[in-house]
Amino acid sequence: MMLETRGPAAAELLAALPVAVLVVDSADRIARVNAECETLLNLSERAMVGQPLAAILSFPDAEARRDAHAFAIFDTDVETVRGLRLRVDLIEAAVVDHPGWRTITLHHAGASRRLGVSTDRAAAARSAVGAAAMLAHEIKNPLSSIRGAAQLIADGVDTAELTQLMIAEVDRITALIDHMEDFTDTRPREVSSMNIYPLLAHARGVALAGFARGVAIEERYDPSLPPAMGNSDSLLQVILNLLKNAAAALGERGERRITLATAYRHGVTVAAGKGRGRTPLPIEICVIDSGPGAPPDIADHLFDPFVSGRPEGKGLGLALVDKLVRDMGGIVQYSREGTPHQTVFRILLPRATA
Repeated sequence: MMLETRGPAAAELLAALPVAVLVVDSADRIARVNAECETLLNLSERAMVGQPLAAILSFPDAEARRDAHAFAIFDTDVETVRGLRLRVDLIEAAVVDHPGWRTITLHHAGASRRLGVSTDRAAAARSAVGAAAMLAHEIKNPLSSIRGAAQLIADGVDTAELTQLMIAEVDRITALIDHMEDFTDTRPREVSSMNIYPLLAHARGVALAGFARGVAIEERYDPSLPPAMGNSDSLLQVILNLLKNAAAALGERGERRITLATAYRHGVTVAAGKGRGRTPLPIEICVIDSGPGAPPDIADHLFDPFVSGRPEGKGLGLALVDKLVRDMGGIVQYSREGTPHQTVFRILLPRATA
C-alpha cells in the first residue's frame, strides 16, 4: 500500500483550525483569516483582508506588541469595527522567516471556563425536573398572549384577527405539550425551505397583543433575503422568547423600543459534522433592544440551563432558544454592540437550497 506523501497545503491547514486565526503582514494589514475567525467576529474574510488590523479589531496593550516577541493576554475585551464586544484569550506570535508578519489567535474566554462544568450542566439538562420546568416556562408565553387578546376583545376591539391569534396560540400550547418528550431529543428537527417574514409578522403581533403591549417593535428588514432552512414552530418559539426577554429588559420607564432586523451575511459558517466540511449560515435574524444587557458575570453563560440575570427567572428560556436553533442547523449569539450599546441576539440559519 502506498502512503500519501503530499500533505495538505497551508491554506487548508489554516481553514481547518478549530480556533480563530488572523494573519497580519509587515504593514499591519490583515492578510488571511480562517472560517472560525469569521464566525467569532461576525465579519467575512472579504471585509477584513487588506484592512489595517486597528480598523477591524481593537484590544488593550496594542503598543506593547512592537518588539516582535510573542504576546499573550487572557480574559480581555476586544471590539470589532461593528461594535461587537467579545471576551477572549488572545495570543500573538511572529511568523518565522517573515519579518514583521505575525499570527493572532482568539479563543472565546467563556469557552474554557465552561469546560469545567460541562458534565454537571449536561446532567442537569437531562433531568426530568429540568425538562418539565422548561415546558411550564414556555407555556406561559402563549397564555400571556391569549390573556392580552382577551382583554382587547373585552375593550371592544375588532375580534376577528384576535380570535385567530388566540386559536393559533392554543394550538401552539397543545403542540408544546405533545412534544414534551422531544425536548431532550438530540436528533435534528425536520427542516424545510421557509419564508421567515410571515413568521416574524406573527411573532410581532403576538408580542404586541400580550407581553410587549406599550413597546414599539420596529422592523428593519432586508427585502431581498432568500428563503431559509428551518422549522417554523421552532423558529416562532425562538423569536417569541427573545422578544419577551427584550421587553422585560426594557423595564417600565423611558423609551421602550425593540428592533427586529434581518440581513444576508457572507462568510459565516459552522462545522457540519465530522468529514462534512462547513455549512454557510447567511440568513441573519436579530432581536435588538436598548436595555442594560446581561450582568458581566453571567454573559458568557447565558445559554446554559438555569442561568438567569433576573431574580424571578428560571434560566430556561435561552437554553431552549439555543437548543432549538442548533436543532435547525444554526447558531444563536449574544452581544453588546453599537454606540450607545444595545443588546443583540443574533440568529444565523442556513439558506434554503434551490
